Amino acid sequence: MTSTPTRRDAVRDAALSGIPTALADLGALVRIPSVAFPGFDHSEVRRSAEAVATLARETGVFDDVRIVDAAVPGTEERGMPAVLASRAAAPGRPTILLYAHHDVQPVGDEALWDSPPFEPTVRDGRLYGRGAADDKAGVMAHIAAVRALRDAVGDDLGLGIALFIEGEEEAGSRSFAQFLSDNAQTLRADVIVVADSGNWDARTPALTVSLRGNVRFTLTVRTLDHASHSGMFGGAVPDAMLATIRLLSTLWDADGAVAVDGLARREAATPEYSEETLRDEAGLLDGVSPIGTGSILGRIWNQPSVTVTGIDAPSVKNASNTLSPTVSVVISARIAPGQPAAEAYEAVRTHLERHAPFGARLTFDDVDLGDGFLVDTSGWAVESVRAAFAEGYGVDPVDLGVGGSIPFIADLVREFPSAQILVTGVEDPHARAHAPNESLHLDTFRNAVVSEALLLEELDRRVS
Repeated sequence: MTSTPTRRDAVRDAALSGIPTALADLGALVRIPSVAFPGFDHSEVRRSAEAVATLARETGVFDDVRIVDAAVPGTEERGMPAVLASRAAAPGRPTILLYAHHDVQPVGDEALWDSPPFEPTVRDGRLYGRGAADDKAGVMAHIAAVRALRDAVGDDLGLGIALFIEGEEEAGSRSFAQFLSDNAQTLRADVIVVADSGNWDARTPALTVSLRGNVRFTLTVRTLDHASHSGMFGGAVPDAMLATIRLLSTLWDADGAVAVDGLARREAATPEYSEETLRDEAGLLDGVSPIGTGSILGRIWNQPSVTVTGIDAPSVKNASNTLSPTVSVVISARIAPGQPAAEAYEAVRTHLERHAPFGARLTFDDVDLGDGFLVDTSGWAVESVRAAFAEGYGVDPVDLGVGGSIPFIADLVREFPSAQILVTGVEDPHARAHAPNESLHLDTFRNAVVSEALLLEELDRRVS
Protein backbone atom coordinates (compact mmCIF):
# COMPACT_ATOMS: atom_id res chain seq x y z
CA MET A 1 0.00 0.00 0.00
CA THR A 2 1.47 3.34 -1.03
CA SER A 3 0.90 6.52 0.93
CA THR A 4 -0.69 9.55 -0.69
CA PRO A 5 1.80 12.37 -1.28
CA THR A 6 1.13 15.37 0.95
CA ARG A 7 1.41 19.04 0.19
CA ARG A 8 4.62 19.03 2.19
CA ASP A 9 5.99 16.28 -0.03
CA ALA A 10 5.12 18.39 -3.05
CA VAL A 11 7.01 21.38 -1.62
CA ARG A 12 10.09 19.25 -0.94
CA ASP A 13 9.99 17.75 -4.44
CA ALA A 14 9.58 21.19 -6.01
CA ALA A 15 12.52 22.54 -4.02
CA LEU A 16 14.76 19.65 -5.07
CA SER A 17 13.78 19.82 -8.72
CA GLY A 18 14.49 23.57 -8.74
CA ILE A 19 18.09 23.29 -7.51
CA PRO A 20 19.77 23.18 -10.96
CA THR A 21 17.95 26.35 -12.03
CA ALA A 22 18.75 28.04 -8.73
CA LEU A 23 22.44 27.23 -9.09
CA ALA A 24 22.49 28.53 -12.66
CA ASP A 25 20.89 31.77 -11.46
CA LEU A 26 23.40 31.95 -8.61
CA GLY A 27 26.24 31.62 -11.10
CA ALA A 28 24.84 34.52 -13.12
CA LEU A 29 24.73 36.68 -9.98
CA VAL A 30 28.29 35.74 -9.00
CA ARG A 31 29.49 37.02 -12.37
CA ILE A 32 28.40 40.55 -11.39
CA PRO A 33 31.15 42.30 -9.34
CA SER A 34 28.72 44.11 -7.03
CA VAL A 35 31.17 45.72 -4.61
CA ALA A 36 29.55 48.64 -2.79
CA PHE A 37 32.77 49.99 -1.23
CA PRO A 38 33.91 53.51 -2.17
CA GLY A 39 36.15 53.54 -5.22
CA PHE A 40 34.44 50.63 -6.99
CA ASP A 41 32.10 50.74 -9.98
CA HIS A 42 28.69 51.16 -8.37
CA SER A 43 26.94 50.61 -11.68
CA GLU A 44 27.69 46.94 -11.07
CA VAL A 45 25.75 47.10 -7.80
CA ARG A 46 22.83 48.56 -9.76
CA ARG A 47 23.17 45.77 -12.34
CA SER A 48 23.12 43.19 -9.56
CA ALA A 49 19.98 44.74 -8.06
CA GLU A 50 18.28 44.67 -11.46
CA ALA A 51 19.15 40.98 -11.86
CA VAL A 52 17.71 40.14 -8.44
CA ALA A 53 14.57 42.18 -9.15
CA THR A 54 14.06 40.24 -12.37
CA LEU A 55 14.34 36.95 -10.48
CA ALA A 56 11.78 38.16 -7.94
CA ARG A 57 9.34 39.25 -10.64
CA GLU A 58 9.70 35.96 -12.50
CA THR A 59 8.50 34.00 -9.46
CA GLY A 60 5.03 35.38 -10.18
CA VAL A 61 4.44 35.56 -6.42
CA PHE A 62 4.93 39.21 -5.60
CA ASP A 63 2.39 41.98 -6.13
CA ASP A 64 5.11 44.62 -6.27
CA VAL A 65 8.86 44.50 -7.01
CA ARG A 66 10.98 47.64 -6.84
CA ILE A 67 14.59 48.78 -6.72
CA VAL A 68 14.83 51.28 -3.89
CA ASP A 69 17.52 53.29 -2.17
CA ALA A 70 17.40 55.39 0.97
CA ALA A 71 19.19 58.45 2.27
CA VAL A 72 22.34 58.06 4.33
CA PRO A 73 21.51 59.99 7.52
CA GLY A 74 23.65 63.05 8.13
CA THR A 75 24.81 63.27 4.51
CA GLU A 76 23.46 64.18 1.10
CA GLU A 77 24.25 60.68 -0.18
CA ARG A 78 21.92 57.85 -1.14
CA GLY A 79 22.54 54.26 -0.18
CA MET A 80 23.18 51.46 -2.63
CA PRO A 81 20.18 50.00 -4.51
CA ALA A 82 18.16 47.34 -2.70
CA VAL A 83 15.39 45.10 -3.99
CA LEU A 84 12.05 45.30 -2.21
CA ALA A 85 9.28 42.88 -3.17
CA SER A 86 6.01 42.13 -1.40
CA ARG A 87 2.74 40.26 -1.51
CA ALA A 88 -0.09 40.80 0.95
CA ALA A 89 -1.17 38.03 3.31
CA ALA A 90 -4.62 36.52 3.04
CA PRO A 91 -6.87 37.34 6.01
CA GLY A 92 -5.66 35.60 9.15
CA ARG A 93 -2.38 34.45 7.59
CA PRO A 94 1.07 35.55 8.79
CA THR A 95 3.70 37.52 6.87
CA ILE A 96 7.36 36.57 6.61
CA LEU A 97 10.20 38.92 5.69
CA LEU A 98 13.13 37.30 3.85
CA TYR A 99 16.43 39.22 4.06
CA ALA A 100 19.76 38.73 2.27
CA HIS A 101 22.23 41.03 0.52
CA HIS A 102 23.49 41.11 -3.05
CA ASP A 103 26.65 43.20 -2.57
CA VAL A 104 29.97 41.47 -2.00
CA GLN A 105 33.40 42.01 -0.52
CA PRO A 106 36.32 43.17 -2.70
CA VAL A 107 38.36 40.25 -3.99
CA GLY A 108 41.71 41.35 -2.58
CA ASP A 109 44.80 39.90 -4.25
CA GLU A 110 43.50 37.99 -7.28
CA ALA A 111 46.73 35.99 -7.38
CA LEU A 112 45.53 34.17 -4.25
CA TRP A 113 42.44 32.84 -6.03
CA ASP A 114 42.64 29.40 -7.64
CA SER A 115 40.03 30.46 -10.21
CA PRO A 116 38.80 33.92 -11.28
CA PRO A 117 36.74 35.41 -8.42
CA PHE A 118 33.82 36.47 -10.63
CA GLU A 119 33.78 33.32 -12.75
CA PRO A 120 31.72 30.70 -10.86
CA THR A 121 33.65 27.44 -10.82
CA VAL A 122 32.64 24.06 -9.41
CA ARG A 123 35.37 21.93 -7.78
CA ASP A 124 34.96 19.00 -5.42
CA GLY A 125 31.34 19.67 -4.58
CA ARG A 126 31.77 23.40 -4.00
CA LEU A 127 30.95 26.47 -6.07
CA TYR A 128 33.81 28.99 -5.97
CA GLY A 129 33.46 32.72 -6.53
CA ARG A 130 33.10 36.01 -4.68
CA GLY A 131 29.59 36.11 -3.24
CA ALA A 132 28.97 32.42 -3.97
CA ALA A 133 28.37 31.95 -0.24
CA ASP A 134 28.19 35.47 1.21
CA ASP A 135 25.51 36.30 0.38
CA LYS A 136 24.24 35.65 -3.11
CA ALA A 137 23.58 32.07 -2.01
CA GLY A 138 21.29 33.57 0.64
CA VAL A 139 19.51 35.54 -2.07
CA MET A 140 18.99 32.42 -4.17
CA ALA A 141 17.91 30.32 -1.18
CA HIS A 142 15.03 32.77 -0.71
CA ILE A 143 14.14 32.88 -4.40
CA ALA A 144 14.32 29.09 -4.78
CA ALA A 145 12.19 28.49 -1.67
CA VAL A 146 9.54 30.92 -2.89
CA ARG A 147 9.53 29.21 -6.29
CA ALA A 148 9.05 25.80 -4.65
CA LEU A 149 6.14 27.04 -2.55
CA ARG A 150 4.53 28.59 -5.62
CA ASP A 151 4.94 25.43 -7.70
CA ALA A 152 3.50 23.18 -5.00
CA VAL A 153 0.72 25.38 -3.63
CA GLY A 154 -0.33 27.46 -6.63
CA ASP A 155 -3.37 29.65 -6.11
CA ASP A 156 -3.85 28.40 -2.55
CA LEU A 157 -0.89 30.49 -1.38
CA GLY A 158 -2.05 32.79 1.42
CA LEU A 159 1.23 33.60 3.16
CA GLY A 160 2.31 37.21 3.09
CA ILE A 161 5.91 37.52 1.86
CA ALA A 162 8.24 40.51 1.86
CA LEU A 163 11.65 40.20 0.22
CA PHE A 164 14.39 42.68 1.14
CA ILE A 165 17.71 42.16 -0.64
CA GLU A 166 20.12 44.84 0.57
CA GLY A 167 22.86 46.35 -1.59
CA GLU A 168 25.41 47.63 0.95
CA GLU A 169 25.71 45.17 3.83
CA GLU A 170 29.42 44.59 3.26
CA ALA A 171 30.01 48.34 3.08
CA GLY A 172 28.41 49.07 6.43
CA SER A 173 24.64 49.27 5.79
CA ARG A 174 24.80 53.05 6.18
CA SER A 175 21.26 53.63 4.92
CA PHE A 176 19.74 50.52 6.50
CA ALA A 177 17.93 52.17 9.40
CA GLN A 178 16.52 54.87 7.11
CA PHE A 179 15.43 52.20 4.62
CA LEU A 180 13.51 50.40 7.36
CA SER A 181 11.83 53.60 8.43
CA ASP A 182 10.92 54.59 4.87
CA ASN A 183 9.47 51.17 4.05
CA ALA A 184 8.21 50.02 7.44
CA GLN A 185 4.70 49.22 6.27
CA THR A 186 5.92 46.99 3.44
CA LEU A 187 8.52 45.27 5.61
CA ARG A 188 6.40 44.66 8.71
CA ALA A 189 6.18 40.93 9.37
CA ASP A 190 5.47 38.30 12.00
CA VAL A 191 8.69 36.42 11.24
CA ILE A 192 11.97 37.69 9.79
CA VAL A 193 14.52 35.30 8.27
CA VAL A 194 18.01 36.77 7.94
CA ALA A 195 19.95 34.46 5.61
CA ASP A 196 23.46 35.78 6.29
CA SER A 197 24.99 33.44 8.83
CA GLY A 198 26.38 29.90 8.81
CA ASN A 199 26.00 26.31 9.92
CA TRP A 200 27.80 24.04 12.36
CA ASP A 201 29.40 22.14 9.48
CA ALA A 202 28.60 21.20 5.88
CA ARG A 203 26.10 18.57 7.06
CA THR A 204 24.61 20.03 10.24
CA PRO A 205 22.27 23.05 10.13
CA ALA A 206 22.30 25.75 12.76
CA LEU A 207 20.13 28.54 14.07
CA THR A 208 22.26 31.49 15.10
CA VAL A 209 21.14 32.56 18.57
CA SER A 210 23.90 35.02 19.46
CA LEU A 211 26.14 37.43 17.58
CA ARG A 212 28.96 39.58 18.88
CA GLY A 213 28.78 43.31 18.31
CA ASN A 214 31.49 45.32 16.62
CA VAL A 215 33.56 48.44 17.25
CA ARG A 216 35.73 49.63 14.38
CA PHE A 217 37.76 52.83 14.10
CA THR A 218 40.96 54.33 12.73
CA LEU A 219 43.58 55.26 15.32
CA THR A 220 46.33 57.71 14.37
CA VAL A 221 49.41 58.02 16.57
CA ARG A 222 51.59 61.16 16.27
CA THR A 223 54.90 61.91 17.94
CA LEU A 224 56.69 64.31 15.55
CA ASP A 225 55.91 67.38 13.46
CA HIS A 226 57.89 65.90 10.58
CA ALA A 227 60.04 62.91 9.69
CA SER A 228 63.60 62.98 11.02
CA HIS A 229 66.84 61.07 10.35
CA SER A 230 66.91 57.92 12.48
CA GLY A 231 70.69 58.04 12.80
CA MET A 232 70.76 61.63 14.02
CA PHE A 233 67.86 61.39 16.48
CA GLY A 234 67.14 57.70 17.03
CA GLY A 235 67.52 56.66 20.66
CA ALA A 236 66.33 60.02 21.97
CA VAL A 237 63.20 60.71 19.92
CA PRO A 238 60.24 58.29 20.02
CA ASP A 239 58.96 57.72 16.51
CA ALA A 240 55.29 56.97 15.87
CA MET A 241 55.95 53.33 15.00
CA LEU A 242 57.60 52.68 18.36
CA ALA A 243 54.74 54.41 20.15
CA THR A 244 52.16 52.48 18.14
CA ILE A 245 53.76 49.10 18.81
CA ARG A 246 54.03 49.81 22.53
CA LEU A 247 50.46 51.08 22.67
CA LEU A 248 48.88 48.23 20.74
CA SER A 249 50.67 45.64 22.85
CA THR A 250 48.71 46.80 25.91
CA LEU A 251 45.44 45.58 24.36
CA TRP A 252 46.22 41.92 25.09
CA ASP A 253 47.65 39.91 27.99
CA ALA A 254 50.34 37.25 27.74
CA ASP A 255 47.76 34.65 26.62
CA GLY A 256 46.51 36.87 23.81
CA ALA A 257 43.23 37.54 25.63
CA VAL A 258 41.86 41.08 25.51
CA ALA A 259 43.10 43.16 28.46
CA VAL A 260 40.78 46.17 28.27
CA ASP A 261 38.84 47.12 31.39
CA GLY A 262 35.17 47.63 30.66
CA LEU A 263 34.81 45.07 27.86
CA ALA A 264 32.24 42.52 28.99
CA ARG A 265 32.40 38.74 28.85
CA ARG A 266 29.26 36.62 28.62
CA GLU A 267 28.96 33.36 30.52
CA ALA A 268 27.18 30.70 28.50
CA ALA A 269 27.62 26.99 27.78
CA THR A 270 29.09 26.06 24.40
CA PRO A 271 29.22 22.77 22.48
CA GLU A 272 32.36 20.65 22.35
CA TYR A 273 34.84 22.01 19.82
CA SER A 274 38.39 20.74 19.66
CA GLU A 275 41.64 22.53 18.96
CA GLU A 276 42.07 20.14 16.02
CA THR A 277 38.80 21.39 14.52
CA LEU A 278 39.87 25.00 15.10
CA ARG A 279 43.14 24.38 13.27
CA ASP A 280 41.36 22.77 10.35
CA GLU A 281 38.64 25.40 9.96
CA ALA A 282 40.78 28.49 10.63
CA GLY A 283 43.96 27.36 8.87
CA LEU A 284 46.05 27.72 12.03
CA LEU A 285 49.63 26.69 11.28
CA ASP A 286 51.34 23.81 13.07
CA GLY A 287 53.26 25.11 16.03
CA VAL A 288 51.16 28.28 16.36
CA SER A 289 49.09 28.20 19.56
CA PRO A 290 45.51 29.42 19.94
CA ILE A 291 45.09 32.53 22.07
CA GLY A 292 42.80 33.37 24.97
CA THR A 293 41.41 31.38 27.88
CA GLY A 294 38.28 29.34 28.49
CA SER A 295 36.50 27.10 26.01
CA ILE A 296 37.41 27.74 22.38
CA LEU A 297 33.86 28.55 21.31
CA GLY A 298 33.42 30.70 24.42
CA ARG A 299 36.35 32.81 23.25
CA ILE A 300 34.82 33.18 19.79
CA TRP A 301 31.16 33.59 20.70
CA ASN A 302 31.08 35.25 24.12
CA GLN A 303 34.35 37.06 24.78
CA PRO A 304 35.70 40.23 23.20
CA SER A 305 38.47 40.21 20.63
CA VAL A 306 40.63 43.01 19.23
CA THR A 307 42.28 42.80 15.81
CA VAL A 308 44.44 45.29 13.91
CA THR A 309 43.07 44.91 10.38
CA GLY A 310 45.04 47.59 8.55
CA ILE A 311 48.03 49.87 8.91
CA ASP A 312 49.33 52.96 7.13
CA ALA A 313 53.09 53.21 7.57
CA PRO A 314 56.12 53.20 5.27
CA SER A 315 56.15 49.96 3.27
CA VAL A 316 59.11 47.60 3.20
CA LYS A 317 59.78 48.64 -0.38
CA ASN A 318 59.85 52.33 0.53
CA ALA A 319 61.62 52.01 3.87
CA SER A 320 64.31 54.59 4.65
CA ASN A 321 66.33 55.48 7.71
CA THR A 322 63.62 57.76 8.98
CA LEU A 323 61.70 58.27 12.19
CA SER A 324 58.02 58.14 11.20
CA PRO A 325 55.99 61.09 12.53
CA THR A 326 52.59 59.36 12.26
CA VAL A 327 51.18 55.85 11.98
CA SER A 328 47.52 54.96 11.45
CA VAL A 329 45.90 51.61 12.17
CA VAL A 330 42.40 50.23 11.85
CA ILE A 331 41.22 48.53 15.02
CA SER A 332 38.35 46.06 14.82
CA ALA A 333 36.94 44.85 18.12
CA ARG A 334 34.24 42.20 18.50
CA ILE A 335 32.27 42.58 21.70
CA ALA A 336 30.27 40.16 23.79
CA PRO A 337 26.55 39.83 23.01
CA GLY A 338 24.57 42.06 25.32
CA GLN A 339 27.11 44.88 25.71
CA PRO A 340 26.16 48.12 23.93
CA ALA A 341 28.68 48.97 21.23
CA ALA A 342 28.93 52.61 22.35
CA GLU A 343 29.90 51.50 25.85
CA ALA A 344 32.54 49.14 24.45
CA TYR A 345 34.00 51.86 22.22
CA GLU A 346 34.41 54.18 25.19
CA ALA A 347 36.20 51.40 27.09
CA VAL A 348 38.66 50.81 24.24
CA ARG A 349 39.23 54.51 23.65
CA THR A 350 39.79 55.18 27.37
CA HIS A 351 42.28 52.31 27.53
CA LEU A 352 44.28 53.63 24.58
CA GLU A 353 44.34 57.19 25.90
CA ARG A 354 45.51 56.01 29.32
CA HIS A 355 48.27 53.85 27.87
CA ALA A 356 49.63 56.21 25.20
CA PRO A 357 53.43 55.98 25.63
CA PHE A 358 55.83 58.94 25.65
CA GLY A 359 52.90 61.38 25.57
CA ALA A 360 52.02 60.36 22.00
CA ARG A 361 49.01 62.17 20.57
CA LEU A 362 46.06 60.06 19.52
CA THR A 363 43.16 60.79 17.21
CA PHE A 364 40.13 58.58 16.53
CA ASP A 365 38.29 58.67 13.20
CA ASP A 366 35.85 56.68 11.05
CA VAL A 367 34.11 55.16 14.07
CA ASP A 368 31.63 52.40 13.20
CA LEU A 369 29.56 50.73 15.92
CA GLY A 370 27.18 47.78 15.83
CA ASP A 371 25.36 46.13 18.72
CA GLY A 372 25.36 42.37 19.20
CA PHE A 373 22.28 40.19 19.25
CA LEU A 374 20.71 37.55 21.48
CA VAL A 375 17.75 35.62 20.06
CA ASP A 376 14.62 35.05 22.11
CA THR A 377 14.25 31.30 21.53
CA SER A 378 10.84 31.01 23.22
CA GLY A 379 8.73 31.91 20.16
CA TRP A 380 6.82 29.46 18.00
CA ALA A 381 8.83 30.38 14.91
CA VAL A 382 12.03 29.05 16.48
CA GLU A 383 10.48 25.62 16.89
CA SER A 384 9.13 25.81 13.34
CA VAL A 385 12.53 26.54 11.82
CA ARG A 386 14.22 23.86 13.91
CA ALA A 387 11.70 21.30 12.64
CA ALA A 388 12.20 22.48 9.05
CA PHE A 389 15.98 22.16 9.43
CA ALA A 390 15.70 18.64 10.81
CA GLU A 391 13.46 17.63 7.92
CA GLY A 392 15.41 19.44 5.21
CA TYR A 393 18.90 18.36 6.28
CA GLY A 394 18.01 15.03 7.84
CA VAL A 395 20.05 16.09 10.88
CA ASP A 396 18.89 17.85 14.04
CA PRO A 397 20.05 21.49 14.10
CA VAL A 398 22.25 23.07 16.73
CA ASP A 399 22.00 26.50 18.32
CA LEU A 400 25.00 28.50 17.19
CA GLY A 401 26.81 31.54 18.47
CA VAL A 402 28.75 33.55 15.91
CA GLY A 403 31.86 35.57 16.57
CA GLY A 404 31.10 37.88 13.67
CA SER A 405 28.57 40.69 13.68
CA ILE A 406 25.40 41.58 11.84
CA PRO A 407 24.82 45.04 13.35
CA PHE A 408 21.67 45.83 11.39
CA ILE A 409 19.73 43.19 13.35
CA ALA A 410 19.56 45.72 16.17
CA ASP A 411 17.79 48.04 13.70
CA LEU A 412 15.29 45.27 12.86
CA VAL A 413 14.59 44.70 16.56
CA ARG A 414 14.08 48.41 17.12
CA GLU A 415 11.79 48.92 14.10
CA PHE A 416 9.83 45.66 14.44
CA PRO A 417 9.87 44.74 18.14
CA SER A 418 7.11 42.14 17.88
CA ALA A 419 8.68 40.18 15.00
CA GLN A 420 10.41 36.86 15.62
CA ILE A 421 13.89 37.02 14.07
CA LEU A 422 15.51 33.85 12.74
CA VAL A 423 19.17 34.11 11.72
CA THR A 424 20.09 31.34 9.31
CA GLY A 425 22.55 30.87 6.46
CA VAL A 426 24.09 28.65 3.82
CA GLU A 427 27.76 28.95 4.77
CA ASP A 428 29.82 26.22 6.38
CA PRO A 429 33.15 26.69 8.23
CA HIS A 430 35.11 26.17 5.02
CA ALA A 431 33.22 28.80 2.99
CA ARG A 432 36.03 31.38 3.45
CA ALA A 433 33.65 34.31 3.22
CA HIS A 434 35.56 37.61 2.73
CA ALA A 435 38.72 35.67 1.86
CA PRO A 436 40.22 34.41 -1.40
CA ASN A 437 38.61 31.22 -2.74
CA GLU A 438 35.23 31.87 -1.16
CA SER A 439 32.95 28.94 -1.88
CA LEU A 440 29.54 27.36 -1.32
CA HIS A 441 29.08 23.72 -0.38
CA LEU A 442 26.51 22.52 -2.90
CA ASP A 443 24.85 19.92 -0.68
CA THR A 444 24.46 22.54 2.06
CA PHE A 445 22.77 24.87 -0.41
CA ARG A 446 20.35 22.17 -1.52
CA ASN A 447 19.41 21.33 2.07
CA ALA A 448 19.04 25.00 2.97
CA VAL A 449 16.62 25.58 0.09
CA VAL A 450 14.52 22.54 1.03
CA SER A 451 14.44 23.63 4.69
CA GLU A 452 13.34 27.17 3.89
CA ALA A 453 10.68 25.95 1.49
CA LEU A 454 9.32 23.66 4.23
CA LEU A 455 9.30 26.56 6.68
CA LEU A 456 7.33 28.68 4.22
CA GLU A 457 4.89 25.81 3.70
CA GLU A 458 4.24 25.52 7.43
CA LEU A 459 3.74 29.26 7.82
CA ASP A 460 1.36 29.24 4.83
CA ARG A 461 -0.84 26.77 6.75
CA ARG A 462 -0.74 28.80 9.95
CA VAL A 463 -3.91 30.72 10.78
CA SER A 464 -4.01 33.30 13.56
